[in-house]
Amino acid sequence: MTITLPKAMTIAGSDSGGGAGIQADLKTFAALGVYGSSVITAVTAQNTVEVAAIAEVPEEVVIAQIDTVVEDIGASAAKTGMLSGRSIIENVADRLVAWGIPWLVVDPVMVSKSGVPLLQSNAVDALKSDLLPIASIVTPNLAEAEILANMSITTPDDIREAARRIAALGPGIVIVKGGHLEGPPVDLVFDGHDFLPIEGERIQTRNTHGTGCTFSAAITALLAHGLQPIESIQLARRYLESTLRHSYPIGEGHSPVNHFAPLPADVAAAIGRPLQG
Repeated sequence: MTITLPKAMTIAGSDSGGGAGIQADLKTFAALGVYGSSVITAVTAQNTVEVAAIAEVPEEVVIAQIDTVVEDIGASAAKTGMLSGRSIIENVADRLVAWGIPWLVVDPVMVSKSGVPLLQSNAVDALKSDLLPIASIVTPNLAEAEILANMSITTPDDIREAARRIAALGPGIVIVKGGHLEGPPVDLVFDGHDFLPIEGERIQTRNTHGTGCTFSAAITALLAHGLQPIESIQLARRYLESTLRHSYPIGEGHSPVNHFAPLPADVAAAIGRPLQG
């Protein structure tokens, strides 16, 4: 029997604690019925409390990973996470354009949950000039949106203006995530013309490590399934809420979400999966 799964590729850093980065992306792909391949850009020594060390993967090895995977396995969609430095960003963008990956989700990872910088200061310009123009969707949180838009964000009008500024850099859709604000979390989606607020449920838990990676990976997986961007974003939010709701403590700090939580009925239906349990 031949089994054919959608294929997605993650280009990001490795989290030795298993809660974010490459590990979170691959778990999300698997949970959503997608075959996942990985391109590791950096190796981190981290747990739920701290990031103790970071080592970049040589750029020629990053390039070779992308070329080797796509040449043989292919990818219907790809996402980027921690890219660390200018040269890695430039080379990743070059290879993604060369291979013509249909969908690209950019999670502009800049700082770890524990506050450690994960993107070098001289790499922000490369992120803006090389990667965002080829992105289908970019998913900054409020702090990342402030950096990309070069402005402070304190009001709903600021969020809209930041989304406009980021959209002007070239991505097809901008999602400014509102999870760090008080009250119900609202993600603002901007497609260059219209704003669509997506309101979710506030799950009261400290187990939030890897939420940004998981959300962007879920969007990527759903795009690989053939869903359109807005539906992919809405269902990715539903999946993330389930991973938070069914999470459990792993370490002493911010534990990860539960990537293999029961799938919400609408998510399961969209990917052709039977309901669990």
